[in-house]
Amino acid sequence: MRNKILLSFLLVALVKISFANITLPAIINNNMVLQQNKAITLWGWATPGETVTVTGSWDNKTTKTVTDKNGNWKVNLTTTKAGGPYTLTFNGKNTISLDNVLLGEVWLCSGQSNMQFPLAKQKTGWQNGVFNYEKEVSEANYKNIRLFTVKPVVSDTVCKDVTGNWQECDPATAAPFAAVAYYFARSIYKETGYPVGLVSSNWGGTPAESWTKKEVLENDPALKVILEKYNEQLAQYPAQLEQYKKQVDAWKADTSKTKKAAPKEPFAANNPKSPYKLYNAMIAPITNFTFSGVIWYQGESNSDRAYQYQTLFPAMINSWRKEFNNKELPFYFVQISPQYAQHPEIREAQLLTYEKMPHTGMVVTTDNGDSLNIHPRNKQLVGERLSLWPLHDMYGKKTTEYSGPLYQSAKTEGNKIRISFTHAVGMYAKGEVLKEFTIAGSDEKFVPASAKIEGNTIVVWSDAVVKPVAVRFAWKNFPQPNLYNKANLPASPFKTDNWKWETEGKVSWNY
Repeated sequence: MRNKILLSFLLVALVKISFANITLPAIINNNMVLQQNKAITLWGWATPGETVTVTGSWDNKTTKTVTDKNGNWKVNLTTTKAGGPYTLTFNGKNTISLDNVLLGEVWLCSGQSNMQFPLAKQKTGWQNGVFNYEKEVSEANYKNIRLFTVKPVVSDTVCKDVTGNWQECDPATAAPFAAVAYYFARSIYKETGYPVGLVSSNWGGTPAESWTKKEVLENDPALKVILEKYNEQLAQYPAQLEQYKKQVDAWKADTSKTKKAAPKEPFAANNPKSPYKLYNAMIAPITNFTFSGVIWYQGESNSDRAYQYQTLFPAMINSWRKEFNNKELPFYFVQISPQYAQHPEIREAQLLTYEKMPHTGMVVTTDNGDSLNIHPRNKQLVGERLSLWPLHDMYGKKTTEYSGPLYQSAKTEGNKIRISFTHAVGMYAKGEVLKEFTIAGSDEKFVPASAKIEGNTIVVWSDAVVKPVAVRFAWKNFPQPNLYNKANLPASPFKTDNWKWETEGKVSWNY
């Protein structure tokens, strides 16, 4: 009994000692990059009422704070211009000294599998790696590019921390890292010389609502139905699980040569496709961290609900900006590449998001599709095109063209329609004639159309449509358009009409 009491006393003492120590979130650690020239936020935990001081060696200024009644603390430090390595010291009842800290540009890289897609071929799963990945990996030696991968986790409640660690970019660390993000960072680093930090937080096959705060879904009538349908499905889970177990038993007992595929497990509460739960676990814990901006590659899992996505995607962006305490947080995203299962309306929803949301940018990838493969392997093209936006908007490369032609307006001229574009300097067709233009009259029946470039406009017509009303461009699941500008950037698909969307009324993932 005496030994048990002594053991209990020691355990309590150990708990008190560990609680007294300053602890830091995973994202604040050795090898990290902090945003340059900013008032950044650092935070952690210690004993309630404890005084915590933080000192960065870039200016040796000390900032103090006192933990609240729950042991939480937070400080604001001002960083200087890009450089390092520096040390960052935290003092309280214990001392933590972080080494090899750089000041530079920090980007959050998120989405589903095309963002998750690694630089090198992996041993299992869909990860085939980028083109020439052996050579690309062998050359990935950039000690001033730092990589942090958030461990995939599902949570019904908001988590206080993530799992991951900062690493210098070398062949070993770059190989499994998000390829689009790597190419994006490499381009920025080469163009600016700034250290670049990448925080990769993504999960393949997940819809945008998985990354959206629960309250955002609850408070929007157009999005609340996602939660309603999801909760209905969860209510059915116990019965579905029992049925699934019986099916599995029958499947295992089947020894015939025509044995069917294994039964599909029913949708459970811990599925990563669940609404809001990836936000809780993989975004919310890092919202105190100061980022230069976000790059995003997602939409495939919302393609069949594209009409809803034009509401959901902007709502998610606005929510993230609020949570990251930066209403102008740059948000650059990739328009979904052509593929047989990707409805053209998802690309339209993304274009509309860009048009109505300030401080966003969209990368067109119509020349990077694969009719059968949802994961095009040319991630260098995607990452480098993403980098054009901040290089122009944020890093002083004002002469850099950063977008392909984007639809601006349409004007009927007799039996033709003239389309005006932005980013239209030097428009040309790769090939003898422009492809993928269609035209329709008031009957809403589109037919293939002829198209001719005239300066920064394109004239579209068809002998089959005497009184044209609308034009659509690259409006199919797998288009192969050939319209580019002088910078060799492709034009975005578009439609000039406001007719009913095919995906209107589809409001919930098929759980």
